[in-house]
Amino acid sequence: MERLQKVIAKAGIASRRKAEELIAAGKVKVNGRVVTEMGVQVSDTDEVTVEGKPLRREEKVYYLLNKPARVICSASDDKGRTTVMDCFEGVKERIFPVGRLDYDTTGILLMTNDGDFANAMMHPRSHLPKTYEVHLNGVITDDMARLLANGIMLDDGKTLPADVEIVSRLEGKKKTVLRITIYEGRNREVRRMMEYFHCEVRKLNRIAYGCLELGGLRQGEYRKLRMYEVKKLLAIARS
Repeated sequence: MERLQKVIAKAGIASRRKAEELIAAGKVKVNGRVVTEMGVQVSDTDEVTVEGKPLRREEKVYYLLNKPARVICSASDDKGRTTVMDCFEGVKERIFPVGRLDYDTTGILLMTNDGDFANAMMHPRSHLPKTYEVHLNGVITDDMARLLANGIMLDDGKTLPADVEIVSRLEGKKKTVLRITIYEGRNREVRRMMEYFHCEVRKLNRIAYGCLELGGLRQGEYRKLRMYEVKKLLAIARS
């Protein structure tokens, strides 16, 4: 459900302010009934007309992007830096990132124009598994890995239990590679978990998100999600 003026604006008919003027002037109908009050919520199944013309809504689209490093998860950047939108120059829909990855973090990032889907993915009650491959300066011992798996205390509370696998460990060179699957979406969570053990993250790559994996996508490449993948993600998020 979205506010009527927002739906009109997203359809490209008018700005949100102009949409409010059209509503106040009695030029908008929902399911054949004139609506003049602000804040009315409409769904995808509601029929909306503006000045007698049916509203043509933007098709809902869902993409999986392999986000490159040194790219901003934003629609624009006032410093002129590359954003994830630069990877989608041929896409006509007005999409946005679902959540965010840090500037130097790579890997799976979902992009969509479906606000309900995005909210479901990011809701605090959603425990979608997200798997990262982490390259560290520093050694994560087996005891440390067990602590990570059970949850550690950060400045915003204890982390949820995680799945942790040591991929490689070079104690002489003080290097560790691990895979960690987390079930929450705190800001910079994996990096802060590593900082807890005084380990510096050299490379952070999100390799899985819910039921999705990167597959053969190279950095900067994307693909459309299939509808069964969208439905499965929603089922996982709501379970």
